[in-house]
Amino acid sequence: QNIHLVAKWLSSLEKKLEQHSEGSHQDFRVFISAEPAPSPDSHIIPQGILENSIKITNEAPTGMHANLHKALDNFNQDTLEMCTRENEFKSILFALCYFHAVVAERRKFGPQGWNRSYPFNTGDLTISVNVLYNYLDASSKVPYDDLRYLFGEIMYGGHITDDWDRRLCKTYLEEFIKPEMLEGELLLAPGFPLPGNMDYNGYHQYIDDALPPESPYLYGLHPNAEIGFLTQTSEKLFRIVLEMQPRDTSTGEGGVVTREETVKALLEEMLEKLMDEFNIAELMAKVEERTPYVVVAFQECERMNILTTEIKRSLKELDLGLKGELTMTSDMENLQNALFLDTVPESWIKRAYPSTASLGTWFADLLTRIKELEAWTGDFSLPSAVWLAGFFNPQSFLTAIMQSTARKNEWPLDKMTLQCDVTKKSREDFASPPREGAYVHGLFMEGARWDAQTGIITDARLKELTPAMPVIFIKAIPADKQDTRSMYPCPVYKTRQRGPTYVWTFNLKTRENPSKWVLAGVALLLQI
Repeated sequence: QNIHLVAKWLSSLEKKLEQHSEGSHQDFRVFISAEPAPSPDSHIIPQGILENSIKITNEAPTGMHANLHKALDNFNQDTLEMCTRENEFKSILFALCYFHAVVAERRKFGPQGWNRSYPFNTGDLTISVNVLYNYLDASSKVPYDDLRYLFGEIMYGGHITDDWDRRLCKTYLEEFIKPEMLEGELLLAPGFPLPGNMDYNGYHQYIDDALPPESPYLYGLHPNAEIGFLTQTSEKLFRIVLEMQPRDTSTGEGGVVTREETVKALLEEMLEKLMDEFNIAELMAKVEERTPYVVVAFQECERMNILTTEIKRSLKELDLGLKGELTMTSDMENLQNALFLDTVPESWIKRAYPSTASLGTWFADLLTRIKELEAWTGDFSLPSAVWLAGFFNPQSFLTAIMQSTARKNEWPLDKMTLQCDVTKKSREDFASPPREGAYVHGLFMEGARWDAQTGIITDARLKELTPAMPVIFIKAIPADKQDTRSMYPCPVYKTRQRGPTYVWTFNLKTRENPSKWVLAGVALLLQI
Protein backbone atom coordinates (compact mmCIF):
# COMPACT_ATOMS: atom_id res chain seq x y z
CA GLN A 1 0.00 0.00 0.00
CA ASN A 2 1.07 3.61 -0.54
CA ILE A 3 2.47 4.81 2.76
CA HIS A 4 1.54 8.48 2.13
CA LEU A 5 -2.11 7.58 1.57
CA VAL A 6 -2.11 5.49 4.74
CA ALA A 7 -0.55 8.36 6.73
CA LYS A 8 -3.23 10.75 5.42
CA TRP A 9 -6.00 8.28 6.26
CA LEU A 10 -4.63 7.72 9.77
CA SER A 11 -4.72 11.43 10.57
CA SER A 12 -8.34 11.68 9.43
CA LEU A 13 -9.10 8.56 11.49
CA GLU A 14 -7.61 10.32 14.52
CA LYS A 15 -10.00 13.26 14.03
CA LYS A 16 -12.99 10.91 13.57
CA LEU A 17 -12.13 9.06 16.79
CA GLU A 18 -12.04 12.39 18.62
CA GLN A 19 -15.51 13.27 17.26
CA HIS A 20 -16.97 9.89 18.27
CA SER A 21 -15.33 9.83 21.70
CA GLU A 22 -18.31 11.79 23.04
CA GLY A 23 -21.91 10.73 22.69
CA SER A 24 -21.33 7.35 21.05
CA HIS A 25 -22.38 3.93 22.34
CA GLN A 26 -20.51 2.85 25.48
CA ASP A 27 -19.42 -0.42 23.84
CA PHE A 28 -18.10 1.25 20.67
CA ARG A 29 -14.49 0.06 19.99
CA VAL A 30 -12.07 0.36 17.08
CA PHE A 31 -9.61 -2.46 16.34
CA ILE A 32 -6.49 -1.80 14.28
CA SER A 33 -3.92 -4.43 13.37
CA ALA A 34 -0.42 -3.32 12.40
CA GLU A 35 2.93 -4.92 11.66
CA PRO A 36 6.43 -3.73 12.59
CA ALA A 37 7.64 -1.00 10.22
CA PRO A 38 10.79 -1.86 8.24
CA SER A 39 12.40 1.54 8.90
CA PRO A 40 11.90 4.57 11.20
CA ASP A 41 10.49 6.75 8.41
CA SER A 42 7.55 4.33 8.17
CA HIS A 43 6.52 5.00 11.79
CA ILE A 44 3.34 6.81 10.76
CA ILE A 45 0.71 5.95 13.38
CA PRO A 46 -0.24 9.31 15.00
CA GLN A 47 0.75 9.77 18.61
CA GLY A 48 -2.86 10.51 19.64
CA ILE A 49 -4.00 7.07 18.48
CA LEU A 50 -1.06 5.34 20.16
CA GLU A 51 -1.62 7.13 23.48
CA ASN A 52 -5.32 6.34 23.63
CA SER A 53 -5.14 2.71 22.63
CA ILE A 54 -4.54 -0.50 24.53
CA LYS A 55 -1.67 -2.24 22.74
CA ILE A 56 -1.55 -6.02 22.49
CA THR A 57 1.39 -7.73 20.77
CA ASN A 58 1.34 -11.24 19.38
CA GLU A 59 4.85 -12.58 19.92
CA ALA A 60 5.93 -15.79 18.22
CA PRO A 61 6.29 -18.59 20.79
CA THR A 62 9.82 -19.46 21.94
CA GLY A 63 11.18 -22.88 22.76
CA MET A 64 10.20 -26.28 21.38
CA HIS A 65 7.45 -26.80 23.96
CA ALA A 66 5.44 -23.72 22.94
CA ASN A 67 6.21 -24.18 19.24
CA LEU A 68 5.08 -27.80 19.18
CA HIS A 69 1.79 -26.99 20.95
CA LYS A 70 1.26 -24.09 18.55
CA ALA A 71 1.92 -26.29 15.51
CA LEU A 72 -0.64 -28.80 16.77
CA ASP A 73 -3.13 -25.96 17.44
CA ASN A 74 -3.58 -25.62 13.66
CA PHE A 75 -5.57 -28.87 13.73
CA ASN A 76 -8.35 -30.48 15.78
CA GLN A 77 -10.01 -33.82 16.48
CA ASP A 78 -11.85 -33.64 13.12
CA THR A 79 -8.55 -33.30 11.24
CA LEU A 80 -7.25 -36.44 12.94
CA GLU A 81 -10.35 -38.40 11.94
CA MET A 82 -10.59 -37.26 8.32
CA CYS A 83 -8.30 -39.90 6.85
CA THR A 84 -9.17 -43.59 6.58
CA ARG A 85 -5.48 -44.53 7.01
CA GLU A 86 -5.67 -43.27 10.58
CA ASN A 87 -2.42 -44.70 11.96
CA GLU A 88 -0.18 -43.51 9.16
CA PHE A 89 -1.90 -40.14 8.88
CA LYS A 90 -1.64 -39.33 12.60
CA SER A 91 1.98 -40.46 12.88
CA ILE A 92 3.13 -38.38 9.91
CA LEU A 93 1.02 -35.40 11.03
CA PHE A 94 2.65 -35.38 14.48
CA ALA A 95 6.13 -35.80 12.92
CA LEU A 96 5.35 -32.85 10.62
CA CYS A 97 4.36 -30.71 13.62
CA TYR A 98 7.69 -31.53 15.28
CA PHE A 99 9.55 -30.82 12.03
CA HIS A 100 7.73 -27.48 11.70
CA ALA A 101 8.59 -26.47 15.26
CA VAL A 102 12.24 -27.49 14.84
CA VAL A 103 12.84 -25.59 11.60
CA ALA A 104 11.15 -22.44 12.94
CA GLU A 105 12.93 -22.42 16.29
CA ARG A 106 16.36 -23.50 15.00
CA ARG A 107 16.79 -19.92 13.75
CA LYS A 108 17.76 -18.78 17.24
CA PHE A 109 21.10 -20.60 16.96
CA GLY A 110 22.31 -18.16 14.29
CA PRO A 111 24.40 -19.43 11.35
CA GLN A 112 24.96 -22.79 13.05
CA GLY A 113 21.18 -23.20 12.96
CA TRP A 114 20.52 -21.98 9.42
CA ASN A 115 22.92 -20.25 7.03
CA ARG A 116 20.16 -17.77 6.23
CA SER A 117 16.90 -16.86 7.97
CA TYR A 118 13.71 -18.12 6.28
CA PRO A 119 10.06 -17.08 6.68
CA PHE A 120 8.63 -20.54 7.42
CA ASN A 121 4.95 -20.11 8.35
CA THR A 122 1.90 -22.08 9.45
CA GLY A 123 0.69 -22.19 5.84
CA ASP A 124 3.62 -24.48 5.04
CA LEU A 125 2.44 -26.88 7.72
CA THR A 126 -1.30 -26.87 6.93
CA ILE A 127 -0.72 -27.29 3.17
CA SER A 128 1.73 -30.14 3.86
CA VAL A 129 -0.98 -31.90 5.90
CA ASN A 130 -3.47 -31.45 3.03
CA VAL A 131 -0.93 -32.95 0.63
CA LEU A 132 -0.40 -35.83 3.07
CA TYR A 133 -4.16 -36.50 3.20
CA ASN A 134 -4.52 -36.49 -0.60
CA TYR A 135 -1.52 -38.80 -1.10
CA LEU A 136 -2.55 -41.32 1.56
CA ASP A 137 -6.09 -41.36 0.18
CA ALA A 138 -4.86 -42.11 -3.31
CA SER A 139 -2.28 -44.85 -2.73
CA SER A 140 -2.21 -48.21 -1.00
CA LYS A 141 1.40 -47.87 0.22
CA VAL A 142 2.74 -44.83 2.06
CA PRO A 143 4.78 -42.93 -0.59
CA TYR A 144 7.52 -41.83 1.84
CA ASP A 145 9.92 -40.58 -0.86
CA ASP A 146 7.24 -38.52 -2.63
CA LEU A 147 6.03 -37.00 0.64
CA ARG A 148 9.53 -36.05 1.78
CA TYR A 149 10.23 -34.53 -1.62
CA LEU A 150 7.03 -32.46 -1.56
CA PHE A 151 7.55 -31.25 2.01
CA GLY A 152 11.31 -30.72 1.79
CA GLU A 153 11.82 -29.42 -1.73
CA ILE A 154 8.53 -27.61 -2.39
CA MET A 155 6.48 -26.65 0.69
CA TYR A 156 9.33 -25.78 3.06
CA GLY A 157 12.14 -25.99 0.50
CA GLY A 158 10.46 -23.30 -1.57
CA HIS A 159 11.71 -20.73 0.95
CA ILE A 160 15.26 -22.09 1.07
CA THR A 161 17.98 -20.46 -1.03
CA ASP A 162 21.14 -22.07 0.38
CA ASP A 163 22.24 -25.58 -0.66
CA TRP A 164 23.49 -26.52 2.82
CA ASP A 165 20.19 -25.40 4.36
CA ARG A 166 18.38 -27.52 1.78
CA ARG A 167 20.48 -30.52 2.84
CA LEU A 168 19.59 -29.83 6.49
CA CYS A 169 15.86 -29.60 5.77
CA LYS A 170 15.99 -32.83 3.74
CA THR A 171 17.93 -34.65 6.47
CA TYR A 172 15.37 -33.75 9.17
CA LEU A 173 12.62 -35.23 6.99
CA GLU A 174 14.65 -38.38 6.32
CA GLU A 175 15.06 -38.82 10.08
CA PHE A 176 11.42 -38.06 11.00
CA ILE A 177 9.38 -39.54 8.15
CA LYS A 178 10.31 -43.13 7.29
CA PRO A 179 8.79 -46.63 7.49
CA GLU A 180 10.18 -47.22 11.02
CA MET A 181 7.76 -44.60 12.34
CA LEU A 182 4.93 -47.14 12.28
CA GLU A 183 6.92 -49.72 14.22
CA GLY A 184 7.06 -47.54 17.31
CA GLU A 185 10.83 -47.10 17.35
CA LEU A 186 11.35 -43.61 15.98
CA LEU A 187 12.94 -40.94 18.18
CA LEU A 188 12.16 -37.34 17.20
CA ALA A 189 14.83 -36.23 19.68
CA PRO A 190 16.86 -38.04 22.38
CA GLY A 191 14.28 -39.15 24.96
CA PHE A 192 11.27 -38.16 22.84
CA PRO A 193 9.74 -41.07 20.87
CA LEU A 194 7.07 -40.47 18.23
CA PRO A 195 3.77 -41.06 20.07
CA GLY A 196 1.40 -43.88 19.12
CA ASN A 197 -2.25 -43.50 18.12
CA MET A 198 -4.01 -40.94 20.40
CA ASP A 199 -6.83 -38.43 20.19
CA TYR A 200 -6.23 -34.69 19.75
CA ASN A 201 -6.09 -33.78 23.46
CA GLY A 202 -3.97 -36.86 24.08
CA TYR A 203 -1.26 -35.46 21.78
CA HIS A 204 -1.21 -32.12 23.63
CA GLN A 205 -0.97 -34.04 26.90
CA TYR A 206 1.83 -36.20 25.50
CA ILE A 207 3.88 -33.07 24.68
CA ASP A 208 3.45 -31.84 28.27
CA ASP A 209 4.35 -35.21 29.76
CA ALA A 210 7.09 -36.54 27.46
CA LEU A 211 8.97 -33.66 25.81
CA PRO A 212 12.36 -33.18 27.56
CA PRO A 213 13.21 -29.65 28.80
CA GLU A 214 14.38 -27.08 26.22
CA SER A 215 17.94 -27.76 25.03
CA PRO A 216 19.92 -27.86 21.76
CA TYR A 217 19.54 -31.68 21.81
CA LEU A 218 15.89 -31.27 20.72
CA TYR A 219 17.20 -29.91 17.41
CA GLY A 220 20.03 -32.42 16.95
CA LEU A 221 22.56 -29.76 18.00
CA HIS A 222 25.32 -29.96 20.62
CA PRO A 223 24.85 -27.88 23.84
CA ASN A 224 27.84 -25.75 22.72
CA ALA A 225 25.59 -24.28 20.01
CA GLU A 226 23.67 -22.45 22.74
CA ILE A 227 26.83 -21.14 24.41
CA GLY A 228 28.03 -19.77 21.08
CA PHE A 229 24.75 -18.11 20.27
CA LEU A 230 24.34 -16.58 23.75
CA THR A 231 27.94 -15.29 23.71
CA GLN A 232 27.40 -13.61 20.36
CA THR A 233 24.14 -12.03 21.54
CA SER A 234 25.78 -10.56 24.63
CA GLU A 235 28.79 -9.33 22.63
CA LYS A 236 26.38 -7.52 20.30
CA LEU A 237 24.67 -5.91 23.29
CA PHE A 238 27.96 -4.71 24.81
CA ARG A 239 29.07 -3.37 21.43
CA ILE A 240 25.87 -1.25 21.25
CA VAL A 241 26.41 0.01 24.82
CA LEU A 242 30.01 0.93 23.92
CA GLU A 243 28.86 2.85 20.85
CA MET A 244 26.47 4.88 23.01
CA GLN A 245 29.22 6.05 25.37
CA PRO A 246 30.06 9.78 25.54
CA ARG A 247 32.89 10.55 23.13
CA ASP A 248 35.55 11.82 25.58
CA THR A 249 36.94 9.63 28.34
CA SER A 250 38.48 11.24 31.38
CA THR A 251 41.17 9.50 33.41
CA GLY A 252 40.68 11.20 36.79
CA GLU A 253 43.48 13.44 38.22
CA GLY A 254 42.06 16.13 35.94
CA GLY A 255 43.89 14.56 32.97
CA VAL A 256 41.67 13.98 29.94
CA VAL A 257 42.69 11.64 27.15
CA THR A 258 40.75 13.04 24.23
CA ARG A 259 39.34 10.94 21.41
CA GLU A 260 41.80 12.66 19.09
CA GLU A 261 44.80 11.60 21.18
CA THR A 262 43.60 8.01 21.42
CA VAL A 263 42.99 7.88 17.66
CA LYS A 264 46.25 9.66 16.81
CA ALA A 265 48.35 7.18 18.84
CA LEU A 266 46.64 4.22 17.15
CA LEU A 267 46.97 5.78 13.70
CA GLU A 268 50.71 6.38 14.08
CA GLU A 269 51.28 2.86 15.38
CA MET A 270 49.46 1.36 12.38
CA LEU A 271 51.31 3.45 9.81
CA GLU A 272 54.61 2.48 11.40
CA LYS A 273 53.84 -1.26 11.28
CA LEU A 274 52.59 -1.41 7.69
CA MET A 275 55.24 -2.57 5.23
CA ASP A 276 55.72 -1.30 1.68
CA GLU A 277 53.49 -2.68 -1.04
CA PHE A 278 54.59 -5.77 -2.96
CA ASN A 279 56.59 -4.81 -6.06
CA ILE A 280 54.79 -7.05 -8.55
CA ALA A 281 57.03 -6.24 -11.53
CA GLU A 282 60.13 -7.13 -9.53
CA LEU A 283 58.55 -10.37 -8.32
CA MET A 284 57.52 -11.35 -11.85
CA ALA A 285 61.09 -10.93 -13.04
CA LYS A 286 62.22 -13.54 -10.46
CA VAL A 287 59.82 -16.21 -11.68
CA GLU A 288 60.90 -18.76 -14.27
CA GLU A 289 57.59 -20.53 -14.75
CA ARG A 290 54.10 -19.23 -14.03
CA THR A 291 52.78 -22.33 -12.27
CA PRO A 292 49.17 -22.32 -10.92
CA TYR A 293 50.61 -21.60 -7.44
CA VAL A 294 52.65 -18.62 -8.68
CA VAL A 295 49.53 -17.16 -10.33
CA VAL A 296 47.69 -17.41 -7.00
CA ALA A 297 50.61 -15.72 -5.20
CA PHE A 298 50.49 -12.76 -7.64
CA GLN A 299 46.72 -12.41 -7.32
CA GLU A 300 47.07 -12.36 -3.53
CA CYS A 301 49.85 -9.73 -3.66
CA GLU A 302 47.71 -7.52 -5.91
CA ARG A 303 44.73 -7.73 -3.58
CA MET A 304 46.93 -7.07 -0.56
CA ASN A 305 48.39 -3.98 -2.26
CA ILE A 306 44.90 -2.59 -2.93
CA LEU A 307 44.00 -3.04 0.75
CA THR A 308 47.20 -1.65 2.29
CA THR A 309 47.23 1.32 -0.11
CA GLU A 310 43.72 2.27 1.04
CA ILE A 311 44.65 1.81 4.73
CA LYS A 312 47.67 4.12 4.37
CA ARG A 313 45.79 6.68 2.27
CA SER A 314 42.88 6.96 4.69
CA LEU A 315 45.10 7.06 7.81
CA LYS A 316 47.36 9.78 6.37
CA GLU A 317 44.33 11.82 5.31
CA LEU A 318 42.82 11.54 8.82
CA ASP A 319 46.19 12.50 10.33
CA LEU A 320 46.19 15.73 8.30
CA GLY A 321 42.57 16.33 9.32
CA LEU A 322 43.40 15.96 13.01
CA LYS A 323 46.32 18.35 12.63
CA GLY A 324 43.97 20.90 11.09
CA GLU A 325 45.73 20.83 7.71
CA LEU A 326 42.69 19.36 5.93
CA THR A 327 38.97 19.92 6.44
CA MET A 328 37.37 16.91 8.15
CA THR A 329 34.99 15.04 5.83
CA SER A 330 32.31 12.52 6.81
CA ASP A 331 34.63 9.70 5.61
CA MET A 332 37.35 10.94 7.97
CA GLU A 333 34.82 11.20 10.82
CA ASN A 334 33.71 7.61 10.19
CA LEU A 335 37.32 6.41 10.18
CA GLN A 336 37.98 8.25 13.44
CA ASN A 337 34.90 6.67 15.06
CA ALA A 338 35.90 3.19 13.89
CA LEU A 339 39.45 3.56 15.29
CA PHE A 340 38.05 4.84 18.59
CA LEU A 341 35.48 2.02 18.87
CA ASP A 342 37.94 -0.71 17.79
CA THR A 343 35.92 -1.68 14.70
CA VAL A 344 37.26 -2.22 11.17
CA PRO A 345 36.57 0.87 9.00
CA GLU A 346 34.07 0.53 6.15
CA SER A 347 36.51 1.41 3.31
CA TRP A 348 38.92 -1.29 4.55
CA ILE A 349 36.22 -3.96 4.86
CA LYS A 350 35.24 -3.36 1.22
CA ARG A 351 38.75 -4.21 0.03
CA ALA A 352 39.48 -6.96 2.57
CA TYR A 353 38.25 -10.51 3.30
CA PRO A 354 35.30 -11.53 5.51
CA SER A 355 36.14 -11.24 9.20
CA THR A 356 34.25 -10.91 12.48
CA ALA A 357 37.25 -9.61 14.45
CA SER A 358 37.61 -6.29 16.26
CA LEU A 359 40.11 -3.82 14.77
CA GLY A 360 43.04 -4.73 17.06
CA THR A 361 42.79 -8.44 16.27
CA TRP A 362 42.04 -7.75 12.61
CA PHE A 363 45.16 -5.59 12.18
CA ALA A 364 47.44 -8.15 13.87
CA ASP A 365 45.94 -10.80 11.56
CA LEU A 366 46.58 -8.55 8.54
CA LEU A 367 50.28 -8.28 9.46
CA THR A 368 50.52 -12.08 9.77
CA ARG A 369 48.94 -12.48 6.31
CA ILE A 370 51.50 -10.06 4.84
CA LYS A 371 54.36 -12.02 6.49
CA GLU A 372 53.07 -15.30 5.03
CA LEU A 373 52.91 -13.75 1.55
CA GLU A 374 56.42 -12.30 1.94
CA ALA A 375 57.81 -15.69 2.91
CA TRP A 376 56.06 -17.39 -0.03
CA THR A 377 57.11 -14.79 -2.63
CA GLY A 378 60.69 -14.86 -1.28
CA ASP A 379 61.51 -17.81 -3.52
CA PHE A 380 58.03 -18.96 -4.62
CA SER A 381 58.48 -22.44 -3.20
CA LEU A 382 55.31 -23.70 -1.54
CA PRO A 383 55.42 -23.37 2.29
CA SER A 384 55.75 -26.74 4.07
CA ALA A 385 52.31 -26.13 5.61
CA VAL A 386 50.03 -23.53 4.05
CA TRP A 387 47.83 -21.25 6.20
CA LEU A 388 44.61 -21.52 4.19
CA ALA A 389 42.89 -18.71 6.12
CA GLY A 390 45.63 -16.29 5.06
CA PHE A 391 44.26 -15.98 1.51
CA PHE A 392 41.83 -13.44 0.16
CA ASN A 393 40.63 -16.24 -2.06
CA PRO A 394 41.28 -19.71 -0.55
CA GLN A 395 39.28 -21.32 -3.41
CA SER A 396 41.91 -20.23 -5.93
CA PHE A 397 44.64 -21.99 -3.93
CA LEU A 398 42.60 -25.20 -3.66
CA THR A 399 41.88 -25.03 -7.40
CA ALA A 400 45.61 -24.56 -8.06
CA ILE A 401 46.26 -27.90 -6.31
CA MET A 402 43.97 -29.56 -8.87
CA GLN A 403 45.46 -27.62 -11.81
CA SER A 404 49.06 -28.50 -11.00
CA THR A 405 48.23 -32.19 -10.48
CA ALA A 406 46.18 -32.23 -13.70
CA ARG A 407 49.09 -30.74 -15.68
CA LYS A 408 51.62 -33.11 -14.18
CA ASN A 409 49.58 -36.26 -14.87
CA GLU A 410 47.78 -34.97 -17.97
CA TRP A 411 44.34 -35.54 -16.42
CA PRO A 412 41.26 -33.52 -17.45
CA LEU A 413 40.58 -30.86 -14.79
CA ASP A 414 36.78 -31.26 -14.79
CA LYS A 415 37.09 -34.94 -13.82
CA MET A 416 39.08 -34.20 -10.67
CA THR A 417 38.30 -33.68 -7.03
CA LEU A 418 40.19 -32.97 -3.82
CA GLN A 419 40.86 -35.64 -1.23
CA CYS A 420 41.44 -34.56 2.38
CA ASP A 421 43.46 -36.73 4.71
CA VAL A 422 43.58 -35.36 8.24
CA THR A 423 47.06 -36.07 9.63
CA LYS A 424 47.94 -36.58 13.30
CA LYS A 425 50.49 -33.77 13.26
CA SER A 426 50.68 -30.01 13.76
CA ARG A 427 52.39 -27.52 11.41
CA GLU A 428 55.71 -27.59 13.31
CA ASP A 429 56.08 -31.28 12.42
CA PHE A 430 56.45 -30.57 8.70
CA ALA A 431 59.79 -29.47 7.24
CA SER A 432 58.85 -29.59 3.54
CA PRO A 433 55.72 -29.67 1.36
CA PRO A 434 54.44 -33.01 -0.03
CA ARG A 435 55.46 -34.14 -3.52
CA GLU A 436 51.92 -33.50 -4.77
CA GLY A 437 49.18 -31.42 -3.18
CA ALA A 438 49.68 -29.36 -0.01
CA TYR A 439 49.57 -29.55 3.77
CA VAL A 440 47.16 -26.92 5.15
CA HIS A 441 46.88 -25.76 8.74
CA GLY A 442 44.81 -23.37 10.83
CA LEU A 443 41.31 -24.86 10.43
CA PHE A 444 38.77 -25.20 13.25
CA MET A 445 35.71 -27.41 13.64
CA GLU A 446 32.37 -26.15 14.91
CA GLY A 447 29.56 -28.45 16.07
CA ALA A 448 31.81 -31.47 16.77
CA ARG A 449 35.53 -32.26 17.11
CA TRP A 450 38.12 -34.36 15.29
CA ASP A 451 39.49 -37.37 17.16
CA ALA A 452 43.10 -37.57 15.94
CA GLN A 453 43.71 -41.06 17.43
CA THR A 454 40.85 -42.79 15.63
CA GLY A 455 40.78 -40.40 12.67
CA ILE A 456 37.04 -39.67 12.74
CA ILE A 457 34.56 -36.93 13.67
CA THR A 458 33.26 -37.30 17.22
CA ASP A 459 31.10 -35.40 19.74
CA ALA A 460 32.41 -32.02 20.84
CA ARG A 461 33.56 -31.52 24.44
CA LEU A 462 31.43 -29.16 26.48
CA LYS A 463 32.60 -25.53 26.29
CA GLU A 464 35.14 -26.28 23.54
CA LEU A 465 33.29 -24.41 20.81
CA THR A 466 35.79 -24.48 17.94
CA PRO A 467 38.58 -27.03 18.54
CA ALA A 468 41.58 -26.75 16.19
CA MET A 469 42.11 -29.37 13.47
CA PRO A 470 45.45 -31.10 12.91
CA VAL A 471 47.24 -30.39 9.60
CA ILE A 472 45.22 -31.62 6.61
CA PHE A 473 46.91 -33.18 3.58
CA ILE A 474 45.04 -32.11 0.45
CA LYS A 475 45.69 -33.73 -2.88
CA ALA A 476 43.89 -33.99 -6.18
CA ILE A 477 42.54 -37.34 -7.42
CA PRO A 478 40.30 -38.43 -10.32
CA ALA A 479 36.68 -37.97 -9.18
CA ASP A 480 35.76 -41.62 -9.84
CA LYS A 481 38.49 -42.77 -7.41
CA GLN A 482 37.08 -41.00 -4.38
CA ASP A 483 35.74 -43.00 -1.47
CA THR A 484 32.35 -41.68 -0.33
CA ARG A 485 31.46 -44.43 2.14
CA SER A 486 31.36 -43.43 5.81
CA MET A 487 32.08 -39.83 4.87
CA TYR A 488 30.48 -36.61 6.02
CA PRO A 489 30.66 -33.93 3.28
CA CYS A 490 31.73 -31.05 5.50
CA PRO A 491 31.35 -27.43 4.33
CA VAL A 492 34.35 -25.13 4.87
CA TYR A 493 33.56 -21.47 5.65
CA LYS A 494 35.81 -18.44 6.12
CA THR A 495 34.10 -17.23 9.32
CA ARG A 496 31.43 -18.19 11.85
CA GLN A 497 28.93 -16.18 9.83
CA ARG A 498 28.97 -19.11 7.37
CA GLY A 499 26.46 -18.53 4.52
CA PRO A 500 28.17 -16.50 1.79
CA THR A 501 31.67 -17.20 3.21
CA TYR A 502 31.54 -20.79 1.84
CA VAL A 503 34.86 -22.02 0.41
CA TRP A 504 34.83 -25.77 -0.37
CA THR A 505 33.57 -29.15 0.79
CA PHE A 506 35.96 -31.55 2.55
CA ASN A 507 34.93 -35.19 2.98
CA LEU A 508 35.67 -36.26 6.55
CA LYS A 509 35.57 -39.82 7.92
CA THR A 510 32.78 -40.74 10.33
CA ARG A 511 31.71 -43.94 12.04
CA GLU A 512 28.29 -42.58 12.85
CA ASN A 513 25.58 -41.79 10.35
CA PRO A 514 26.56 -38.56 8.53
CA SER A 515 23.01 -37.25 9.15
CA LYS A 516 24.00 -36.74 12.80
CA TRP A 517 26.61 -34.16 11.77
CA VAL A 518 24.24 -32.50 9.31
CA LEU A 519 21.70 -31.85 12.07
CA ALA A 520 24.47 -30.73 14.44
CA GLY A 521 25.50 -28.07 11.88
CA VAL A 522 29.09 -29.35 11.74
CA ALA A 523 31.43 -27.21 9.62
CA LEU A 524 35.11 -26.31 9.28
CA LEU A 525 36.04 -22.66 9.80
CA LEU A 526 39.13 -20.84 8.56
CA GLN A 527 38.97 -18.25 11.35
CA ILE A 528 37.17 -17.93 14.66
